[in-house]
Amino acid sequence: MTPAPAMAVALEIAVTSPAGATVARDSGADRVELCVGLELGGLTPSQALVEATHETGIPAHALVRCRPGGFTYDADELALMEREVRTVLRSGAAGVVVGALHPDGTLDEDALRRFVDAARSVSAHAEVTLHRAVDHAADPVATVAELPDLGVTRVLTSGGAASAPAGAATIARMVDAAGPVQVMAGAGVTPADVAALVATGVAALHLSAKRSVGGAGHGGVPMGSGDDGSGHTVTDPAVVTAARAAIDRSA
Repeated sequence: MTPAPAMAVALEIAVTSPAGATVARDSGADRVELCVGLELGGLTPSQALVEATHETGIPAHALVRCRPGGFTYDADELALMEREVRTVLRSGAAGVVVGALHPDGTLDEDALRRFVDAARSVSAHAEVTLHRAVDHAADPVATVAELPDLGVTRVLTSGGAASAPAGAATIARMVDAAGPVQVMAGAGVTPADVAALVATGVAALHLSAKRSVGGAGHGGVPMGSGDDGSGHTVTDPAVVTAARAAIDRSA
């Protein structure tokens, strides 16, 4: 029997605007992860932002994270994120990116089930990605082994390391443990890292592919801990194009 051909490795780009989604689309990305506050690790985008990004035509998976600062949530925060899951999907998102942990670093399975149920109540085809909360879990490999029973589509991970290249060996173990759940490598990924990460067996690669542009800050007056007025980041088409080419060479 002839073995089935290997599935192509997908390219996902983290974006914070419809303009970024358009750059990702035109430069060869397969989908985008949409959020705001990327400098904070990403937060839930607004309904209008999801709608406008949906209009670009590239599948957008909306991050649902109601605040920065860890992944253990109280009852009110979980209820809010359930509502956000339904809102972003009704606004045109193709999927959601969610996660929650217990204080001891184990996966909050009840929270994940609530998020999955909320997503599938809007669309039976909605994709659900476990975000990098998995990298803060006490045992990332054991955590991904739990995901097939929870209805999760994929998991985004750096292998529990500061960057995906540094965590490549653990990512390979996570691929083996995840069964039918797709593993997507992300965090600190550049086009030069693509071949080594593809070799781990991942189904997708995730890049922010960003570059900084100047701001119009006045007098060095900061607007908050994440905004010193010096500028912001945009999606760099050259990085997306290079990542796409590197994936295609590794196929």
